[in-house]
Amino acid sequence: MITAIDPNQLLMQMRAAQSQAAQQPMASPQAAGGTSNVNFSNLMKSAIDQVNETQQASSKLKTAFEMGDPNVSLADAMIASQKASVAFQATVQVRNKLINAYEEVMRMSV
Repeated sequence: MITAIDPNQLLMQMRAAQSQAAQQPMASPQAAGGTSNVNFSNLMKSAIDQVNETQQASSKLKTAFEMGDPNVSLADAMIASQKASVAFQATVQVRNKLINAYEEVMRMSV
């Protein structure tokens, strides 16, 4: 079946990263070696990969239904399509929030 992004799991991961960041003392990047336990780019890449997989699975189910596969129902194809749509819209909203945060940081005076 379709593996989708679980919003509760994503929220738990974000809260865990937030609490972990709050617990770590502020240190310069040179002292910390420039690394941290939570790699934001890997987290974002995996989320985008999951959205991509959801969209591809939806596309395969739609194609199978259109070709007349008896193992694929219209309901399965529509649910997969809606899951892919919701996942994509959530990704777009996260991107918009990141862009807004970046622009706000860039407006800050040093």
